[in-house]
Parts: sequence; C-alpha cells; structure tokens
Amino acid sequence: MTDRIKDFLRRFPSESPRLVLDLDIVEQNYHAFARALPDTRLYYAVKANPAPEILDLLARNGSSFDCASIGEIELVLATGAGAGRISFGNTIKKERDIGRAFDLGVRLFAVDCVEEVEKIARAAPGSNVFCRILCDGDGADWPLSRKFGCDAQMAVDVLQKAHQLGLVAHGLSFHVGSQQANINAWDQALKVSATVFDELSMRGIALSMVNLGGGFPAQYLKSVPGVPAYGDAIFRSLCRHFGNRLPQTIIEPGRGMVGNAGMIEAEVVLISKKSEQDSVRWVYLDIGKFGGLAETMDEAIRYPIKTDRDGDEKAPCVLAGPTCDSVDVLYEKTPYELPISLSIGDRVLIEACGAYTSTYASVSFNGFEPLQSHVI
Repeated sequence: MTDRIKDFLRRFPSESPRLVLDLDIVEQNYHAFARALPDTRLYYAVKANPAPEILDLLARNGSSFDCASIGEIELVLATGAGAGRISFGNTIKKERDIGRAFDLGVRLFAVDCVEEVEKIARAAPGSNVFCRILCDGDGADWPLSRKFGCDAQMAVDVLQKAHQLGLVAHGLSFHVGSQQANINAWDQALKVSATVFDELSMRGIALSMVNLGGGFPAQYLKSVPGVPAYGDAIFRSLCRHFGNRLPQTIIEPGRGMVGNAGMIEAEVVLISKKSEQDSVRWVYLDIGKFGGLAETMDEAIRYPIKTDRDGDEKAPCVLAGPTCDSVDVLYEKTPYELPISLSIGDRVLIEACGAYTSTYASVSFNGFEPLQSHVI
C-alpha cells in the first residue's frame, strides 16, 4: 500500500468496501514495461481496469490499447487516443460490432477461425488481422487455454483465407496465461509462431507481427520475477526462433500494469465457527466473489491481506463473502492466517487489487452496491 493510498484512507473515511488505486504506480509500471521491451509496442488490456483516469494517463504516455468490446473502444477514443492505437483483440465479435469498430477507424482485429475472418472481410474490408494460436498456459495461476485460439496448421489456413478475402494477414498472437510466473513461458509459443511465419512465407504471404499477449504478473503472496527478467527472456526467444528477421512485437499487459496499484478496504462482518469443536474460524467480509474478488475462484489468486492487528498471534481461518450464495467463499481449501484478536467491525486491507476487481463486481447481487472505486 502506497503512502498516497494511506493518506487517502485517512483523509476520506467512508463505508467499505472500496477500491483505491494509485496512478503513480500505473505510470511507473508503464515505463518499466517500455524499458524492458523497448522495441515492443504496448497495448494496455483495458479489461483489467477501464477507469477513465487510467486510460487518460496511459494515452498521455503513448500507450496503445487492447479492447474486447465496442464499449471499451469508445472509452479509449474518449481519451483522444486515435483508433490507430486500438486492437480489437477479442476473437468472438458480433459482425455489427466489427462494422462499428471499422466505422470508428479501427483496423486491427483478432481472429482464430475462418468464420471470424469472413465476418471481418464483410464488415471491415482491407483490415489487418492476426490469428491467435493455442497456448497451454502451463505455469500460470489463471490459465487462458482452450476457449481462444487454434492450432498452428489451422492458423496457416485462417490467415491464407484472410489474404484471399482481401484482408491483410498481419501476424499471430497467443497468451501464456494470466499471472504467469515462468519467464520462459513465451518460448514454445514463439517457436510455433516461427513455423507459421515460414509456412505462410512459402505460400507467398509475409506476416509481420507477433502479439505476445499478457501474462505479466502482479505481486501477490508469492514472489514473482521483475519485468526486466521477462523482457530479457522474451528477447532471447525471439532471437532464437526468428534469427535476424525479428517481427514487430506487441504486448498486452493488464494485471502487470495495474494490479499492484490498487488496494481494497473491507470490513469484517462476522466471525464464527461451525461447531464448538471446530478449530477454524469463519471470517466473513463485506466483499466476496460477487463484489469484485471473482479471481479467488478455485483459490487461483491469493491476495495479500493486512489488518491493524497483524502483530498479534495468528491462526488459520476460512475467508468468505457476505452474500446468500454458498459459492461466495474466498479461501477454504488453503485457509488464511489471520490474527486471533480480529474482531467484528475491524477493517482489513486486501492488497494488489487494481486488476480484475471493479470490472468483475456485480451490479447489485443480493442488493449490495457495486464496489466503490477511487483513482488518485
């Protein structure tokens, strides 16, 4: 938690839960990525946190943007960033949304099948397309396999079809999985990408770009490598598989850009046990899966949690949310160590919550208000 967030919480007490995000950290993260991969264009993954203040800051710093919907495209355009800095990176798009994006000036689209190519050829003629290939996401806390992408041979056919339909077969993309702790996770996907480049070159189609996706982690409970380590590993893999003919590259950091910039202040609503013999307490917070902590599903993302009583003796507890839904349990398989002295009404600080919290929060499940969000 930054000094600016501490000061904000002190000066503006309020009902919890609330997310507070420090823009200074976002800006620091942006420049860290730019230094680590100086020849790579940054496309911020808007879905991670689309707060206008974040988009404005990144636009001023020269970022481009990965968008998943017309709504996100319009948010980016509202910053003054031109459509040339937007990639419509969702491989699942309505044809009318493709046409709307084209009318707004977007010319870069993701695909992973011939059917999507055909939609783009009709609604956005002459545009650049890149084909997403499958990637197993091994080593990621939040894998992104199966739903998106196709195998390498299909990617060849998809991009050849795009070329035949008058589109620009621009390149490939992949995603190594969100919160990827393995700095070498990009290597195999780049090896496969190079084979697709070669195959299409033999067919007279010259690809020019590889979208390296996201996957860059935020710091939660486990230590993760720094951005420079990822940059070095990715550059080595590019040189290994592409030699002296390096493609243009882009990255789509989301969690790595904003995750460590935000913190959620929550309140303890109830502490109880399930029997007199039970040694494990249940601690219920005023935020849960439906309030913005959806990434605790299967306990994939384990957020650092701080309290004012952290110097006291601790014991394991199950952590759960406030709603009348039995799946609204954050951590039970691996209980959290929290102070035995923790009491109802205490505030807890959930750290590294800048990504995938405000956007995952339900509008009014059980009548609870959406997560408050403050960008400072």
